[in-house]
Amino acid sequence: MPRVKYREKDIDLIARMMRAEAEGEGQLGMLMVGNVIINRAVADCLDFRDVRTIEDVIFQVQGGNYSFEAVQKGNLFYSPAREVERRLARQVVNYWGQHPSKYALWYFNPYAPCPPTWYGQPFAGQFKQHCYYEPQANTCESVYRY
Repeated sequence: MPRVKYREKDIDLIARMMRAEAEGEGQLGMLMVGNVIINRAVADCLDFRDVRTIEDVIFQVQGGNYSFEAVQKGNLFYSPAREVERRLARQVVNYWGQHPSKYALWYFNPYAPCPPTWYGQPFAGQFKQHCYYEPQANTCESVYRY
């Protein structure tokens, strides 16, 4: 049973976002980005209380901007998904999770060392150029339910 309800359209959205955000980090990097997308859809806490679907997550606006930079700036996001990314997207909806993204709700590429916190949330680890951040302890139990 998948972690979130999804349609084939959602697999395509996840696949396109994973490619746009992390193609340069290989399949494992793309899986980690995809896992953050799924975590946000299941997280009933913090900035993600009102996002319940993959589409909600991908197109969420925070502070006047899309949460994922690729939505407004990413040519790759608007390119068709390839089968390799669709396969990876299916993995993340069906319980894929690996440190440092397993419970992460945020990631970014700082082009510098990863800061110890991001928006007040603790650093979980780094994979290649992306830093991953989990919610503070006891603030988001829903993300830890798998």
